[in-house]
Amino acid sequence: MGKTGRHDRRTFLKILRSRYSLILLLSGLLAYGFGLPDPLFDKPLSFILEDKNGQLLGAKIAEDGQWRFPPSDSLPQAYLTSLIAFEDKRFYKHPGIDPISLFRAIYQNIKAGRVVSGGSTLHMQVMRMALEHHRRNIPNKLLEMIWATRLELKYSKKEILALYAANAPFGGNVIGLEAASWRYFNKKPDLLSWAESAMLAVLPNSPGLIHPGRNRQQLLKKRDSLLKKLWQQGKIDATTYELSISEPLPEIVHALPRLAPHLLEEAFNAHYPDKHRVRSSVDRELQVSVNTAVRRHHNLLKLNQVHNIAALVVDISTRQPVVYIGNVWEDNTGHQEQVDVIQAARSSGSILKPLLAALMMHEGQIIPPSLIPDVPVNINGYQPENFNSQYDGLVSVEKALARSLNIPFVNLLQRYGIEKFHHGLKQAGISTLAFPPSHYGLTMVLGGAEVSLQDVCFAYVGMARTLRYFAERNSQYAKADFSAPSLLVEEASGKAEKLQEQPAFVGAAAAWLAFKAMQQVERPNELGQWERFFSAQDIAWKTGTSFGFKDAWAVGLNGNYVVGVWAGNADGEGRPGLTGIRAAAPLLFEIFDLLPRGFHFQPPWDDLISLDICRESGYRAGKLCPVENLSLPQHATRLALCPHHKLSADESFQLNRSCASIEEMHAKTVFSMPPLESHYYQTKNPHYRPVPPFRPDCVGAEQVMELIYPKVAAKIYVPLDFDGAPSRTVFEVAHQQAEKTIYWHLDQQYLGSTRKFHNMALNPSPGQHYLTLVDEDGNRLVAPFEIISGK
Repeated sequence: MGKTGRHDRRTFLKILRSRYSLILLLSGLLAYGFGLPDPLFDKPLSFILEDKNGQLLGAKIAEDGQWRFPPSDSLPQAYLTSLIAFEDKRFYKHPGIDPISLFRAIYQNIKAGRVVSGGSTLHMQVMRMALEHHRRNIPNKLLEMIWATRLELKYSKKEILALYAANAPFGGNVIGLEAASWRYFNKKPDLLSWAESAMLAVLPNSPGLIHPGRNRQQLLKKRDSLLKKLWQQGKIDATTYELSISEPLPEIVHALPRLAPHLLEEAFNAHYPDKHRVRSSVDRELQVSVNTAVRRHHNLLKLNQVHNIAALVVDISTRQPVVYIGNVWEDNTGHQEQVDVIQAARSSGSILKPLLAALMMHEGQIIPPSLIPDVPVNINGYQPENFNSQYDGLVSVEKALARSLNIPFVNLLQRYGIEKFHHGLKQAGISTLAFPPSHYGLTMVLGGAEVSLQDVCFAYVGMARTLRYFAERNSQYAKADFSAPSLLVEEASGKAEKLQEQPAFVGAAAAWLAFKAMQQVERPNELGQWERFFSAQDIAWKTGTSFGFKDAWAVGLNGNYVVGVWAGNADGEGRPGLTGIRAAAPLLFEIFDLLPRGFHFQPPWDDLISLDICRESGYRAGKLCPVENLSLPQHATRLALCPHHKLSADESFQLNRSCASIEEMHAKTVFSMPPLESHYYQTKNPHYRPVPPFRPDCVGAEQVMELIYPKVAAKIYVPLDFDGAPSRTVFEVAHQQAEKTIYWHLDQQYLGSTRKFHNMALNPSPGQHYLTLVDEDGNRLVAPFEIISGK
């Protein structure tokens, strides 16, 4: 090959090498520019629940078993000052690598004959953690140096510090400053002292020193050395330095706070893995205080084998919980403490009665003083009873609500309509009604419906907001007052309220009257007498007890807050004495004592009208009624006229033309009622004078009922059956008009009614008894008798 050929070949190789070099250079630049991992850290994170001020309520460990909190937006200055002084004093001046530190490290290592210093900047340490370089060698060091400069180009100094603080190892399974602060000092990083900050600044350099039993003296020495440096540099004064070096190292590893474990689960299920840190509306200090009260009451209830309590406190102004205690959390008790009772559907007891009363007052069917029947009833085989097994005959709506009487509210529900009430409850936000109205029937108002503590509380929140903001909203309503609740700050809508003329549930006037009635609670004492319950605060409240003593409820409000309490066993086991007034109400009032005092709801004048009402019956005043003027909801004009005032000819007897002239029959107004109501009403109201009987000389005055068996004052011998049980005795009565209904009572206890065929098989106990028969016209027959048992 000639010279020209060899020259051309050399030229070609030279060009080829230059192109390869260029390609390598470009590849290197591309790798440098775009090769930084994104995201830089891809490790699983813990899930964090905070209170409304950013305080830690609880956390769930990351999937890899590490406590690794998500990066924080800010770091405490004491920690930053300590960290930079210890790890990288020229952090704010170098571009990712510090030549001075590198040369010093090389000199120290050569002089010592071993590696005593790495010369790594915080940038390089961040890259070592991101690249997971567990071995410290020259190739890894060079790669970390290269990526450190790239890190400097992509992130700000503040972001680099945050990356380090969030991913540095602090011993064991503790990763990051925030987790370390809680695990070792049980506080948020912002509250760390200088001594605590210094310890956490030096710990990642040798994280194994934190464990008890290891050479922790070395950790103490490193911490105090850093504190001395900070003092010498003028970062802290002499007093702070002396106090700081006197602080001991932490002796134990703290468990993370578990102040709202059920809310943590709720938030985790709703937001993970999209979010790793959520802020709730809970107030941490109030949560701690109420938790303490709940545990104290829980210890008392456990004596009766009642193992579960839930409490919810909602801020009416924000519609968000400030306290959320789904259950009393105790590890390994086997009492289903993991169940979030706030969300669980339970038998409502009487807790829905005020909602029915409010709906009927809103529609003008009743008002608080309206009298409603309280007598034994049998509705297609359904026989509800009052808690104290007594009857008032007639009782006002407000008294029935104050005493939580069952029969009057069954009568009201029958009158209002099961379908309408079912629909109304859904309008109020009761979301747990899984069946059609026919499934619940009339028991819906007595505990036959399943409700959650959350829905009940937010229904009353909606009513409270309806009243509280009525004037501010120019007599309009917000449908959102009864929308699904928001448990987290992030879920709260900042949009303007959409207002409407018609209320979503009930109007402001009906809510006001319902709350006034709920301020007067009465319960029977040991002697059966009604006692008024008083509170130091103006609280409208209601209790409820489910059938079988399985659920004890109490809900109340004071203008600022709605508080709900449930007590019972999550597995449904009933316990004697588990009633709302005994098991739930005491905790309700203790919680209110922990809250700021509320205020009186002002009357919603624009939703009220002035109306003449019968003072004795609570219905529209008729011509014969004593009148009082009341402020009532606008639909109260639909209220029925008083049916109870009538004219009577004489105070002692009824007269007719067969026994008296027209001149003798002087009209007099009397307060009358149906015979069965009258029978029970006069036992509770001695001043009541029932409609008198006919005068003996009047036609129609003869006895209309007569006992066929037994005769009055008879002694009845009851033989024993073959099984040793006493036989039943058939009582029979004759009525002049057999189609009339007769109501049977034994010793003042209602037994039932008969029509056409007036007989009943009874099994009274041995001894004296009274049989009382009252027909539908008010005629009464009382027959004493005695039972003698066979031997």
